[in-house]
Amino acid sequence: MNPPYDHRIWGQLLPRYMDNLIAAASAADARLVVLDNVYMLGRPNGRQLNEDTPMNPCSRKGEIRARVAERLFDAHRAGEVVATVGRASDFYGPGGTQTGLGDFFWPRALSHKTVHSPFALDAVHTYHYIPDVAAGLALLGCAQSDVYGRPWMLPCAPAETLRQLVARLQTKLGFNIKVAQVPRWLVKAAGLVTPLMRELDEMAYQWDEPFVIDDRRFRERFHAVPENIDMTAAATVAWARQHYPRSA
Repeated sequence: MNPPYDHRIWGQLLPRYMDNLIAAASAADARLVVLDNVYMLGRPNGRQLNEDTPMNPCSRKGEIRARVAERLFDAHRAGEVVATVGRASDFYGPGGTQTGLGDFFWPRALSHKTVHSPFALDAVHTYHYIPDVAAGLALLGCAQSDVYGRPWMLPCAPAETLRQLVARLQTKLGFNIKVAQVPRWLVKAAGLVTPLMRELDEMAYQWDEPFVIDDRRFRERFHAVPENIDMTAAATVAWARQHYPRSA
């Protein structure tokens, strides 16, 4: 559950969402497992991101995410709710229509048109497969009380470049996916008139250096591993063909 990708809307709605989630879980005497991203952690500065990485946002959306995360853990410490957070980087996979590999990607890819990416194609980056994220959240929800009151990095495949991920997808697709990187100056220029491009430009720092999630703590605690990357590629392509049939 996420509002439109606009920091102004996030600032209005995300705190309200969290307050309502806490109140509902408390009223139902239910444990609360929240899916979050890693915007609140800011720049990696040459380090992998893990559960010990302090919140140090460098974007407006990251600042909002940090405040919302603090609200949740404050509520846990105060005894309002028993809660934990599963964090993930950029998503892809079945159902991911609003991801970078969703509505902006597949219709053009399936129509043999060039896909234009606002992010660096050769930057090492962690991409979370959506079913891995769902499975990780389910494990947290069924876990003992010792996992609550702190965040967890959800299981993910080793970091790779977007170009490598696209290459794996096209092997399952059966033809080449043409992808081109939009120059950073053009993204900035487009942001002057297009709100979405402005919001994307703010988060482009995640592709300025290796942006790598360390999920070892989750793997060790839950003995969980992500799906095989060839299987994830095949499942993603099968979903895309079905979801965007007019483009296939």
